[in-house]
Amino acid sequence: MPLPRNVRLFAALLYASLGLDALSVAFQDRTPTATIGSDVIMMAHLIAAALILTLVYLVRIAAEDKRNWARWLLVVSLALSVLSLFQLISDSGLQLDNLIETISCALTGAGLYYSFTGDARGWFDR
Repeated sequence: MPLPRNVRLFAALLYASLGLDALSVAFQDRTPTATIGSDVIMMAHLIAAALILTLVYLVRIAAEDKRNWARWLLVVSLALSVLSLFQLISDSGLQLDNLIETISCALTGAGLYYSFTGDARGWFDR
């Protein structure tokens, strides 16, 4: 059975968001400072990469395997990302990396909207 249009939009928008997140992590500053060593920076990047891969897996099983629980985990992930984004913006103001995160959150929100509307409604009833 082919994927409904809204489910395809859901997956495409979330994959685009995760692609932006991966680019954001790839271009982050890796310069060690007096308070943050290179080992800590490397571990933070490895954790970010593992989280992105986990979210890619959740998108796949939500869209293709019709797993409703995976879709709800993505909703929770978006809520946590938005809270983190608000904290970042309040601490450092709107910078380029915060703008990329804002676009990523908007793409995720739009994708999740599509997963709850239109022809996607009956898709996740497992």
